[in-house]
Formats: sequence, structure tokens, C-alpha cells
Amino acid sequence: MEKDKKLHPIKYHEELPAEHEDLLIAFLHRIIRFVVKILAVLMVMVIIWGIGDVVHVLYTRLGQPPFLLLDINDLLETFGAFLAVLIAIEIFINIRLYLGTNIVPVKLVVATALMAISRKVIVLDLDKLTADYLLGIAAVVLGLGISYWLIAREKP
Repeated sequence: MEKDKKLHPIKYHEELPAEHEDLLIAFLHRIIRFVVKILAVLMVMVIIWGIGDVVHVLYTRLGQPPFLLLDINDLLETFGAFLAVLIAIEIFINIRLYLGTNIVPVKLVVATALMAISRKVIVLDLDKLTADYLLGIAAVVLGLGISYWLIAREKP
């Protein structure tokens, strides 16, 4: 095991080096890395909780008359719960990449934002929204879509 660590040392972001000339800054960097690990653990808990929410939504909706049938609102709520879990998984992956690499995963961050805004669009109640709100959502979707397209077409 020790041999593996020497062959594949953990690399953190250059912004948070373990060694720093100032001992206080080095200590603070260790604290930040520890806090990010706590966030990763909490995100896994949120994912598990989200799966419980999906199960609960399906169970309660399928158990109400008409039994074993979902109307459009039930489907949208179920889709929203599923997408919330998938977004949490994407955020966990972002945290994991932040901890384990020296690269900021911009494409993944933009993809996560696209998934989050897509979830919002899927569960929108169009009867209760203003035109300005819808235009704002459209602008965000367009901006994130173009950003993702530009990042994805760039050769590494």
C-alpha cells in the first residue's frame, strides 16, 4: 500500500499546496482539504436521502387512487426527484475531482448546471410564471448550452 502511494501520490490543487512557506497558510490549506472531504461525505448522504425521496414519491403516488397510475403532475414530480438525485451525483463527482486532481473540471461543472436548469424547466408550472422569468430561464439555458458546446468541441 505504501508503495502505491509513492507511485501515485495524491495531487491537490496548486492553490492548496500541503507545503507552504507560511505554516499558518499550510495549516489552513489542510483544513480546507478536510472540509471538502466532509462536503463529499455530506453529498453522499444527500444522494441516499434523495433516493429515499424518489422511492417515497413513487410509493405515495402509486398507492393513491387510481392505483398504480400516475398523472402528468405525478410524473413531473417523479422526474424532478430523479433529476435532483442525478444532480447530487454530479456535484459529488465535482467534489471528488476537486479533491483528487489538479484540474478544475469546467466541462463537468457546466454539464451539472445544464442538468440543474433542465430539471427546473421540466418541473416549471407555466401557469404561475411571468414572461420575464421564462426569458431569464431561456437565457440561462442558451448561455449554458453555448458554453458546453464551446467547451466540448475544444480538443484537449
